[in-house]
Amino acid sequence: MRNVLVLGGTAWLGRKITERLLASGDKVTCLARGESGQPSAEADFVQAERRAAGAYTAVASQHWDEVIELAYEPDLVTGALDALAGKATHWTLVSSVSVYASNSEPNADETAELLDPVDLEDYGQAKVAAERTSREALGDRLLIVRPGLIAGPGDGSDRFSYWVSRFALAANEPVLTPVTDNRAVQVIDVQDLANWIVRAGREGITGVINATGDQYPLADVLALAAGVADFNGRMVSADDEWLRSNDVRYWAGPRSLPLWLPEVDVPFAQRDNSAFHAARGDLSDLRQTMQRILDAEKSEGLNRVRRSGLSRDEEMLLLDQLSQESNLQNQ
Repeated sequence: MRNVLVLGGTAWLGRKITERLLASGDKVTCLARGESGQPSAEADFVQAERRAAGAYTAVASQHWDEVIELAYEPDLVTGALDALAGKATHWTLVSSVSVYASNSEPNADETAELLDPVDLEDYGQAKVAAERTSREALGDRLLIVRPGLIAGPGDGSDRFSYWVSRFALAANEPVLTPVTDNRAVQVIDVQDLANWIVRAGREGITGVINATGDQYPLADVLALAAGVADFNGRMVSADDEWLRSNDVRYWAGPRSLPLWLPEVDVPFAQRDNSAFHAARGDLSDLRQTMQRILDAEKSEGLNRVRRSGLSRDEEMLLLDQLSQESNLQNQ
């Protein structure tokens, strides 16, 4: 039985990792504030404010076969390393593909240039700083995992879940989409990511690995989501210029079309994941992931307020405007 410390473990990915560790027979301790939820009942829980003096006192006196760090704030990462680096056989830092300096090169691998961490309020730059600090403290005991877009039930960002739930809500009515030519999607199921992180720690894998899904054309992803949702309406596409001029935003957040990227940034969703596959990373069938998401979305309410995407009212107004402009052009 391994002794594993998860720094976090109460929110989405962290909780999935904790559940997988427990299912594998590991003894798990979660150290967190507990504001994002409670850890699994089978895990030991140390409630702590990580910036406070003595935050790690309760866990610093024992040896850990594995420590898993989920934070991105450099001061949190540094504090944990100062207290625990000498107590861990293996350490996993969950980073992000947002650390890369450029999204202009398709199929770029883990050796691509990183951001210069001068603004630690920026998520990607903060992750770069966390990676550097962790390398300095841990050397060859460190695994840096760089996930891309993560999907599955419980995703608080609402990015990937937008499309299958929107198609289900629209049913026989139209749905607004971006033009899909030359656009890509790359997504990993949260369960697949959690399973692999646990396996990689058990096997002592180190180095840097892009934990990203395989690449799909955006058109194929939308068609699959429509099929899973039993959508019988019509997809109405609008080009980038029209969407931007009507204050529709890229990728995520309010009044956005999730997964839509500017053409210059499409390689963000085309990262090389061969190292992940070589490390026995398994990926679920995308249809299965979408079905799990749709089941969860139906239970929450398809027309709920979302963190990402258009509300249905916003979408219908845009569709009406697009139709009127098209009719004027055809007169």
